[in-house]
Amino acid sequence: MRRVFAAACAAAVVSLTLTATAVRADDGVWYAPRGPSFVVVAAPIGVFVPVLPPFYTTLWIGGLPYYYANDTYYAWRDGENGYEVVEPPNDQGASTPAPPGAAAPGEDLYIYPQDAQPADRQASDKYECHKWASAQTGFDPTQSAGGVPPEQGQLKRADYQRAMRACLEGRGYSVR
Repeated sequence: MRRVFAAACAAAVVSLTLTATAVRADDGVWYAPRGPSFVVVAAPIGVFVPVLPPFYTTLWIGGLPYYYANDTYYAWRDGENGYEVVEPPNDQGASTPAPPGAAAPGEDLYIYPQDAQPADRQASDKYECHKWASAQTGFDPTQSAGGVPPEQGQLKRADYQRAMRACLEGRGYSVR
């Protein structure tokens, strides 16, 4: 299996060539050419995208986050600095609530674009602010327990959310 990294994804059409088949993605929907048009196909396993589709859901399986959108599972890969399309994980114990040490109910950020930013811009701004906030605080909500010791989880999560809020407000979003 050959791995391919897509240079862009959310709201921009991504073109990839895997073996002899060209594949395109637009907002989490994957297409392959058929004659003069395209048909919807399953996402190719092993492809990396820099941002998730705007409508993804986080699933926690075995203490690890997986991201699900449009019948496709993604997993964050630090080494590639992107999300990899992966096989559906074994869903025993799957849940949408985060495990202990992750987000507590009511601690999610609600983000509203004040300057009518399009969906692709919102996704890239959110991703860039996430990377910046993680680097500033040492807390990464895409990692099990935020990637910090359990006794630091609550404090580091609060620091991360303050950093996310500052970054997003600086880019023209209302954050609550």
